[in-house]
Amino acid sequence: MASTPGTPRLLRAMNDRAALDLLLAQGPLSRTTLGNLTGLSKPTASQLLSRLENVGLVRPSGTSAGRPGPNAQLYEINGGIAYVAGLDVTPTRIRSAVADLTGNVVGRYELPTPGRSAKGTVERVVKAVEGALGEAGLTKDRLHRVSIGTPGGFDPTTGRLRYAMHLPGWHAPHLLEELAAAIAVPLDVENDVNLAAVAEQRVGHAADSDNFVLLWGEEGIGAAIVIGGRLVRGATGGAGEVAFLPLPGTPLVRNVGRNNAGGFQELAGGEPVLALARSHGLKARTPEAAIAAALDTPGAGDTVLAEFAHRLAVGLAAVVAVVDPELIVLAGGVITAGGERLRGLIQEELAELAVPRPRLLMTAVPNDPVLSGALQSALTITRDEVFDTAGPTSGGGTD
Repeated sequence: MASTPGTPRLLRAMNDRAALDLLLAQGPLSRTTLGNLTGLSKPTASQLLSRLENVGLVRPSGTSAGRPGPNAQLYEINGGIAYVAGLDVTPTRIRSAVADLTGNVVGRYELPTPGRSAKGTVERVVKAVEGALGEAGLTKDRLHRVSIGTPGGFDPTTGRLRYAMHLPGWHAPHLLEELAAAIAVPLDVENDVNLAAVAEQRVGHAADSDNFVLLWGEEGIGAAIVIGGRLVRGATGGAGEVAFLPLPGTPLVRNVGRNNAGGFQELAGGEPVLALARSHGLKARTPEAAIAAALDTPGAGDTVLAEFAHRLAVGLAAVVAVVDPELIVLAGGVITAGGERLRGLIQEELAELAVPRPRLLMTAVPNDPVLSGALQSALTITRDEVFDTAGPTSGGGTD
């Protein structure tokens, strides 16, 4: 039965959620500290903690020490009450991880998939999930939600993957339904760069920014757009596919869907960066290595970095003119290889090309940002469900 606004049950649920969020962010906490932070009296805070402990949401976690008087019992979120899985899918591998409700990663797994056929996608995804669960010592029935990051985006009207022709096996007409049936828990599939932005929003530089753009630079160029605190996906899931932007400095690309290429990609994608470096005598096998070599090579390296910064700024100027973000986060292996020096060059160039002057920052989540975002996305929804003590099915088992 739904709660009526203003009833004691709803007020208790609101106090419970406030306490759970504080324990999640600042725990472990004592009854007294939790009462002070929530504004609840000591008896009410004590009753709240007892109630949450009885339904398995919190558990004792040692005692405070170093203060006069008796040590106080501390409480923390019971992370083992729910687990989520995240997956980062690329053409060459699937990387997976499992985290408990607190966000603590308890299992990881990587499934190499070089040269794979288009068949067996569902089986590979299930294997990646089960691999991470196995590393965590968990069985599949402990899992509450799965979030998967892929290149491109699934069209909400057709359920088909778009903008990612380089990802074989993910374009079947009923793939999402087949994945959901095989995994047998709630499933979300999101663009990989969007998930990198989710990670930046939850645990990175964008935590206090409602309007920001994350520019992603690896083999492919991409972006995530957040306006009013919400990811913008567009009518077909294509918002942020800035690789297809027609830009000065490169020939106009036609049939971009069939060719899976566009102006920004041809200007600043992985292969053009590698070609730029080689044209100035820098020896490298990957775009990341090319940018790293440029940092260590006075003269030729300075020219490469300046040109790469210019190309990125040209694309960003087009984005900024439309979106007007307060912050631009630079991410992806090729861009982050340039570090603060490249960031400064882009900032200077963008100031000449755009009227708005957003802040530019290198990502605060350089390691596995897509996987981190997948876990954060799944955790946000799962916490809302598990922390809802007003519902008839709140609570659950404990470790």
